[in-house]
Amino acid sequence: MDNQMMKKMANTIRFLAADMVQNANSGHPGAPMGLADVAVVLSKHLKHNPKNPKWINRDRLVFSGGHATGLIYSLLHLWGYDISLDDLKQFRQLGSKTPGHPEYGHTPGVEITTGPLGQGVANAVGFAMASKYCANLVNSETAKIIDHNVYCLCGDGDLQEGISYEACSIAGHLKLDNLIMIYDSNNITIEGDTSLAWSEDVKLRFEAQGWEVLEVDGHDYTKIDEAIEKAKKADKPVLIIADTVIAKGACEMEGDHNSHGAPLGEDLIARAKKEAGFDPDKKFYIPDDVLVRFRCAVEEGELAEKEWNHLLKEAPYIEQNEALERLLNPDFDAIEWPEFEAGSEVATRDSNGKILNAIAKAVPGFLGGSADLAPSNKTELKGMGDFPKGKNIHFGIREHAMAAITNGIAAYGPLLPFSATFFVFSDYLKPSARIAALSGLQHFFVWTHDSIGVGEDGPTHQPIEHLGQFRALPGFYTFRPADATENVACWKAALKLKAPSAFVCSRQKLKVLKGEDDIAFGSAEKGGYLIKKRENATITLIATGSEVMLALQAGCHLEEQGIMANVVSVPCYELFVEQGAEYIDAVIDPNTKVLAIEAAAGNEWYRFADDVLCMNSFGASGKAGDLFEHFGFTIPNVVERVKALLG
Repeated sequence: MDNQMMKKMANTIRFLAADMVQNANSGHPGAPMGLADVAVVLSKHLKHNPKNPKWINRDRLVFSGGHATGLIYSLLHLWGYDISLDDLKQFRQLGSKTPGHPEYGHTPGVEITTGPLGQGVANAVGFAMASKYCANLVNSETAKIIDHNVYCLCGDGDLQEGISYEACSIAGHLKLDNLIMIYDSNNITIEGDTSLAWSEDVKLRFEAQGWEVLEVDGHDYTKIDEAIEKAKKADKPVLIIADTVIAKGACEMEGDHNSHGAPLGEDLIARAKKEAGFDPDKKFYIPDDVLVRFRCAVEEGELAEKEWNHLLKEAPYIEQNEALERLLNPDFDAIEWPEFEAGSEVATRDSNGKILNAIAKAVPGFLGGSADLAPSNKTELKGMGDFPKGKNIHFGIREHAMAAITNGIAAYGPLLPFSATFFVFSDYLKPSARIAALSGLQHFFVWTHDSIGVGEDGPTHQPIEHLGQFRALPGFYTFRPADATENVACWKAALKLKAPSAFVCSRQKLKVLKGEDDIAFGSAEKGGYLIKKRENATITLIATGSEVMLALQAGCHLEEQGIMANVVSVPCYELFVEQGAEYIDAVIDPNTKVLAIEAAAGNEWYRFADDVLCMNSFGASGKAGDLFEHFGFTIPNVVERVKALLG
């Protein structure tokens, strides 16, 4: 393909993106126009099938900068994904396939939800890590089933965000030679030239992190092609610095930071089209010869996938194909769930560790790790080796990148990953948890040291408001089990959810309560259940985690004083709410007064409760028992709160 043809293809992308933004009167024309030449060359290298966006051995293409949305949707349409020209015209309109920023699961061909800068870089590292793990699981020396590459397009904003430092550091450490990142280096941010706030040498930074770095003119087709070819043969991750001009081809707006996030105007777009040899009066125009060349992706992709499928049926690939099938179709019935003796004392972080190991032994695609806290989180998968050949991932002290990388592993396809840290440090990864929820990714967050019970570590390590913020997050399920047995039930529920979930576990030992057969009504797998029921009850005590035992003990003391109390455990507030009014009323008797007990802020409990015994301040440093007494989580205080509530 000659340069003139590639220039015509690039200009087609430029004007599609400009027309999309102009039509919506909202969006970002600059980055798509600046990256159009890179995109045309990259199209030659990508192995993908637009008719099957879920083919597991496809190359992954991650657009980290959501401001390149016009480029993404234009390419998906041109390549032949299920994105029509009308969809491009509906850019940023309610209910369209082309929202303002790409959303995973919403638009065919979009690999990740992007928008918050830097997330996509970490997601791409997650894709590359997932690919490495799957390849080590199913490939042999002579039969390579998983052998694709991961490409990521990023910009100045992505590289300025701290998450990209964390993610690229671990990528270099792991020598992820299947990862190629193309940096759209146009020296422009919203406020103006990058020199306003940035002066580091990106090349030296990445070389120091163990990457190979190539630098090219981002508008020279030959140089871009040579760089990608070289990157595909590297033995480490590669950064291609593509020096580009923002809004390339936009007349006097070329290189202007004002082109980043606003329509260019009808007149300017018409003049730009005329200068490029396009009809200035035609909008959303795709020349026939351009479409034919882009649409080759369909024929080439279908052929590549058919050849791959055919390969799987031949020796020596048959054994590897069987390994792939086990990966793709996990047997949850094969999990040998741990059992815990009633009356024994087990911290839920300890029971959680046993549960993680039981799942990992039975499910090939279950893996994960901690942000340098595995001994405290109890997340080591014993005897299962270290990544990439084993299941234990050592993320280092990189909470934010850990969560976003794990999102990428979850989005990759057949894997079920977990990440772990202290609950209070979930603050460091909240943006990634939100993206997991928005994307519907089955990412298991393990968060230990769940309350003021962490004791001597003090208020910096005592998460007071965190349960409330994650319960408020749509599509996210926060489990705080009362004991080891309930923890097992929570995991059984979470494995069925096609959504992220968190396990908030205690540092201190908790007594194992009675088993499932002793539950008065309902199930832990429904988020909440009636653990103790009394005839003529006048009060219902609701609690979670370590406070469930307190509620049970207080219930006994109330009964001695002639006050009948029901006790409800709600290990997952979000699941419980989803059950509907009939189930909730069967668990929480509407004829009783309700007191909720939780060593956290507890505001959400007023949905059900007349009163809430909760934290109204940060915690303090001291022995766990002393702290619970100091803050009123005692039997006498619960009894007094109930008496006051009943008048």
